Amino acid sequence: MRADRLVAILLMLQRRGQVTCAEVAAELEISERTARRDLDALSMAGVPVYSQQGRGGGWRLAGGGRLDLSGLSAPEARALFLVAGPSASATPEVRSALRKLLGALPEPMRLRAEAAADAVVVDRSSWDNPQRDLPAPPWLADVEAAVVEGECVRLGYQGRGADPTERVVHPLGLAIKAHVWYLVADTDAGLRTFRVDRVTSVARTGDPVERPDGFELSAAWASVTERVDRLRTPVVVHATAMTEALPHLRTVFGTRLAVVTAVPPGGAGADGEPGALDIELRGASVRAIAAELAGFGSWVHVRSPDDLCTLLAEIGRELVAAYAPVP
Repeated sequence: MRADRLVAILLMLQRRGQVTCAEVAAELEISERTARRDLDALSMAGVPVYSQQGRGGGWRLAGGGRLDLSGLSAPEARALFLVAGPSASATPEVRSALRKLLGALPEPMRLRAEAAADAVVVDRSSWDNPQRDLPAPPWLADVEAAVVEGECVRLGYQGRGADPTERVVHPLGLAIKAHVWYLVADTDAGLRTFRVDRVTSVARTGDPVERPDGFELSAAWASVTERVDRLRTPVVVHATAMTEALPHLRTVFGTRLAVVTAVPPGGAGADGEPGALDIELRGASVRAIAAELAGFGSWVHVRSPDDLCTLLAEIGRELVAAYAPVP
């Protein structure tokens, strides 16, 4: 987990005074490239970490490597919790360490650090075609600051296939999914989600953010992704699958597969098959799901919808006609 590594790197710097990328890589069992990227991320985020070039050089903490992490400045503490605090990417041990550090901060700084720790949710699942190694959106830092500092912004936005818009929003949190950043914000029309790489301008209004009662970022983001997934995959399939098919089904359908009932060994699924699983599949269209299921043959028995059963039967007849041995 990246949060674990970032905190571990800080503790290494605290303990040793200076480290090289090779030493970090060996200690944490990662590549030197990953170690360098993590050190750069800490430095660029504003945590007091800097590199010293030349013979005998390496990475140091400001203050000669003996800086008490509880003595971080307000921007430094906020930066640390922003890059290392998302709950989805930190183990219980890391969260415990962060809580101890949080308790050592003065109250004004503690509030900002808490806001930073709750500002980002990391979604490790992906859409159908995840994008990799995308550069940080130009307005990401401004959006982050507005979220952490709890200030409304006038947001310029270019939606897909829509005219540019500008509106005042209440920034509530950020989410990153498949290397794409999203802003969750309250608006006059209710909660909305904006892709940060489509933001064209961010201007502070000076007004404080008003958070909806009971708002919790991870729950709000889960609701967003569930709604998007259902819009992208409106067709629901109910079927029974043999247990040995499950790993292959997960490879093909990913998060679009849900096991509804696990039938115990010796039991039977909805269609009476022993050792079967009742499953639910989702897809963009009946034709698309039929293409995905055709190769599973008798491993999967579709119960509904009826038009999918009809289409699979047609595909079966076509395959027999094309590949059956000539008498």
